[in-house]
Parts: sequence; structure tokens; C-alpha cells
Amino acid sequence: MMRKKFLVVLIIFIAGVKYIPAQDNLSPGELAGAENTIQISVPFLTIAPDSRAGAMGDAGVATSPDVNSLRWNPSKYAFMENDMGLAVSYTPWLRNLDLDDIYLAHLIGYKRLDRQQVISGSLLYFSLGNITFRDEFGEYNGQHTPNEFAIDAAYSRLFGENVAGGIAFRYIRSDLTGGGYVNGSESKAGQSVAADVSAYYQKDNLSLNDRAFDLAFGLNIRNIGSKISYTTVEESFIPTTLKIGGAVNFHLDQYNSVMLTTDLNKLLVPTPPVDTTNESGDRVIVAGMNDNVSVPQGMLQSFYDAPGGLKEELNEIRYSFGLEYLYQSTFAVRGGYFHEHQNKGNRKYFTIGIGLKLNVVNLDFAYLIPRYQNHPLANTIRFTLALDFDDLKQERSNN
Repeated sequence: MMRKKFLVVLIIFIAGVKYIPAQDNLSPGELAGAENTIQISVPFLTIAPDSRAGAMGDAGVATSPDVNSLRWNPSKYAFMENDMGLAVSYTPWLRNLDLDDIYLAHLIGYKRLDRQQVISGSLLYFSLGNITFRDEFGEYNGQHTPNEFAIDAAYSRLFGENVAGGIAFRYIRSDLTGGGYVNGSESKAGQSVAADVSAYYQKDNLSLNDRAFDLAFGLNIRNIGSKISYTTVEESFIPTTLKIGGAVNFHLDQYNSVMLTTDLNKLLVPTPPVDTTNESGDRVIVAGMNDNVSVPQGMLQSFYDAPGGLKEELNEIRYSFGLEYLYQSTFAVRGGYFHEHQNKGNRKYFTIGIGLKLNVVNLDFAYLIPRYQNHPLANTIRFTLALDFDDLKQERSNN
């Protein structure tokens, strides 16, 4: 059990270490077909914490607004009908390895200031359980509970009848080793600050062949922030991500509706180049571009720096597809699919879930079904509980 836990921490800790074997004689087409995963730290920021989006293939940038909008597109809060909401989500992690103390918890809420303005905040906490550390001789070296968390605050504003914008600020802390020594270097908790910039367009009551529907588009540039470091030796990029999506919600009748949504996601992080070393031990880039650059430069060159050219750049786009059937705003059935290219991580999985509204309480559940490789969330039920304070006030007034 201790070995399993230590392996999990070690994998996350060295996530920023880059190794690409020398491929001097490969053509651009061959380079585009080679495995070349983009390296980031604090990957817990990329996990879908809420069960509604988690049941729709991790799609959420353009879906109808809900209490968890801060994670996907803060601008959506401007279109919320209620004045205030609160939700908590719980996601067990690595249950296939019989590790029952690793989990992701999410607390989120929003408050409307007036007809145009909304503020929101959240806490995302990732616990990796209790770990026993030992030195290279097997001697006991203390215990530690590795953990990571992010605290968010956001502001959303309606700019017209159909358009809203939002900005979010984030503090990130990742403590994986408790200050111990790793490969002879003293480690520390990594810290970073980041921001999101988002926009959302929503047009209701459209008509096609006498069928009413709503249309929405969303954009969110997420985690624009400083690099993070666990030692004094190397800094790593956090998962700055461009998210673009659309959604269409068909009203079948006054009780039934079906929403279809699609998200496109691309990491705005440099692609590791193909490199080697010369006789002097200096790094020589064979294909691609130098990935040891500033955050702004890394965001820009992430669109054209892949060693395999345009084909590899297109392979870096991840796709999410989601569907939601809603009956009378009280019962929902959801499904989705997430696709990541095999050379860029190879995460491919289906998702399913349901949602229930019980008076002032909303319950959502999600389940993930991996296609090929195993997944930390396989055979795991996630849940989200949300409170609708407007309905609560109404219920109290009726009593």
C-alpha cells in the first residue's frame, strides 16, 4: 500500500521532467506520428470537479449556466436566473488501486450583485493520502500527507442582452514532499498565481422548422499564470488552456429538452522539442523550438512549435462531446465522450450520469468508462450536491 502511494506522488512530482529521445533523421511526418506529450505541473487543475460536466465528457465552456460555471466559464454566471447558489463535489481517486484516502473535493458558490454583475469563488482540494517516506537505505524518514489546492475568486458582467464576460484569479499551492530531499536537492511546496479570461454568448428562443432552440458559444483562456517550482533547480509550466465550445439546446415540448455541446481544448504550453547533446554536453535542438521560455512566449509559440509541424499541432487539440436530456427541469440523463490523441496522452473515455432536483437540493452523479488504458476515475461514482437559495427562500415563505 505504501509503495502504491509513493509511486503516485513520485509520478506527479516528476511530471515536469522532460525526456525526448534523439530522433535526428526523422521527417516532419514521422515526427508528427511520434509520441510527444506536453509536460505540465499541477495537473489536478485539469480534472473536472463537478458531476454535471464530468458526465458530459468534461464539456462545459458553453453549456447552460449552473453553480459550477467558475470552473468552465465564469462569464456564464451573468445569465444565472437565481441570486445565489452553493455546491460541493467529491471525487474518489485511484479506487482501482484500493487507495481510499486519495480524493478531489470542490466547494463553489456565487452571489449576484445586481442585474449585470455576479461574484463567485471556489476551493479545489486534492489529497494524496498519508505517505511514509524512507531514504535510500530504507530508513524511516517521516510521514507526510501530500496535497494540492487552488483558491479562486471571479467577477462576471453582462455586457448586453446576449453577451457576458468574466475574469477569475487563482492562487495555487502544491505540497508533494513536505520539504524533503529529492535527488539530493531540497524540495519545497510549489506556488503560483493565475488568471482566467472568458466570454459567453447566449441566444434564446430561436426557431428551426418550427422547433424552438437556444444557441450558445463560450471561450475561456484558463490558468494564465507563473511557472511553478518544487526545487531551486527547475520551473515548470502550469496547464494554461484555451477552451472553445458551442452548445445547442432543443426544446422538444414544454417539458422535454435535449442539449448537445462540444468543447475544443488546447494547452498553451510549449511542445517539447526533439533534442540531443553535442560533444561539449550542450543541448542541441534537432526539431521544434526551445521550450525553456517565458510564459507569454510559451503561450504564443504553442501554436507553431511542434516538431512535427501543423499535423502535430492539430493532434494537440482535445475534444469533448456531451449530451443532456432534461425533463421538466427536475430530472436529467447525460452522456459524453472525451478524446485525446494517442501521442499526446491517449486519454479516451465515455461518461454517463444523471441529475435530480429535489426541492432546494440538486444532486448530480457521473461515471467514467475508459476505452483503452486504465483511468484514475474508472469504476468510480462522482457526485455533486448543490443548493438553490432562491427556492429555499420561496419554500420558507410558503411555510
